[in-house]
Amino acid sequence: MDQPASESRAGTAHAILIEDEQSVRRATTQTLELGGFSVQACADAEQALPLLHAGFAGIVVTDVRLPGRSGLEVLAHVTATDADLPVIVVTGHGDVGMAVDAMRAGAYDFIEKPFATERLLETARRAQEKRHLVLENRRLKNAWLEDPDTPPLVGQSAAMERVRTLIRSIGPAAVDVLINGATGSGKEVVARQLHAASQRRGPFVAINCGALPETVFESEIFGYEAGAFTGAQKRRIGKLEYANGGTLFLDEIESMPMTLQVKMLRVLQERRLERLGGNDSIAIDCRVVAASKADLLQLAGQGGFREDLYYRIGVVSIDLPRLRERRDDIPLLLAHFMRAAGQRYGRDAPLWTPVEMAQWQQRDWPGNVRELRNFADRWVLGVAEDERVLPGPLDTALPQRIDAYERLLIEQALAGAAGNVAAAADQLGIPKKTLYDKIKKYDLAAARGSAG
Repeated sequence: MDQPASESRAGTAHAILIEDEQSVRRATTQTLELGGFSVQACADAEQALPLLHAGFAGIVVTDVRLPGRSGLEVLAHVTATDADLPVIVVTGHGDVGMAVDAMRAGAYDFIEKPFATERLLETARRAQEKRHLVLENRRLKNAWLEDPDTPPLVGQSAAMERVRTLIRSIGPAAVDVLINGATGSGKEVVARQLHAASQRRGPFVAINCGALPETVFESEIFGYEAGAFTGAQKRRIGKLEYANGGTLFLDEIESMPMTLQVKMLRVLQERRLERLGGNDSIAIDCRVVAASKADLLQLAGQGGFREDLYYRIGVVSIDLPRLRERRDDIPLLLAHFMRAAGQRYGRDAPLWTPVEMAQWQQRDWPGNVRELRNFADRWVLGVAEDERVLPGPLDTALPQRIDAYERLLIEQALAGAAGNVAAAADQLGIPKKTLYDKIKKYDLAAARGSAG
């Protein structure tokens, strides 16, 4: 082995390289390292196999022809160990048959010698991105099993992957977060994902600032001592204190009364509070995630929100797209919501036609993901018959309707192949180059892992 093993961790690029020719091994190692990978270079399969386990956070690049066990045998071992661990097979000129066998056996992709540096790096980076997403989805799934109140973040669009990247990056950090998004765009889902990613053991406490009357807001958030006001017969712990060790989610923070914003700012700065009617300063350890459907900075300029509070909670912000800005995610979202609705109502989810899906993908969905979820419920309950035929697509010319159908088929193939372009092309029965051209034409997200 040319290089000592290094610790794999999410967010870092790792590669196990298996190549028996020393000069090629060194050149390929250098290429990958210059591309940002930490490389473990092995001369044969026997050196590499002990490193290949289900928790490995990187990728495998292997020559197909090796002394001892072949690259195809390495692929079989990896597939049996973890079918989601990407293996890039390097074949010699004329080994097309082996490349086809490798793809059928589950290889992520193949590269034919001699290959360009950028070709290797492009493939390796896509494979690493997929690996990170797979492991992140597993982690979030395990977190959901431990806490079923954490809903999954569904979607493969570039916009949602940016959100996932932010969650993965800032989730473990002790920083308050502001989530911006229209009504129904999934702000609480993201807040719960941040809580799960934080690994905080305390509770997730949600409060809708817009639903609380101003007269009870202070006592609800900060708590009160016995005798603080008429009817306060005993001490009550407020939401901030109750969320100690966990996360407090303040939804619709733009509705927080101005008089309370001053007190909230002080609590966030000092991480201490005083209950209503009390004198004791109480230390708190909770992360605050705020959400707003309004532009808080614009609101602050109009005198409707404290600018200093905006800058305090908006150190890190996450902007959520509207559903019409992530139309590629509609098939995945609908499948998820219909499956959940079917379980909830004890019914099988009805099938949809490609034409219906093309129509739904062209709707504006002003209520965003929440509106789509409600539609899925109506569909499963059989009360959405009037929504089967919608205006728009059927009035367009035939080429546009064909394009919409082709786009849908490609999206489904990519989703079924976990973003592996080569596998999707094989499923569709078209050359990989043709599929790449169509992915570019329809501006689709390719070579990406499954969504949570």
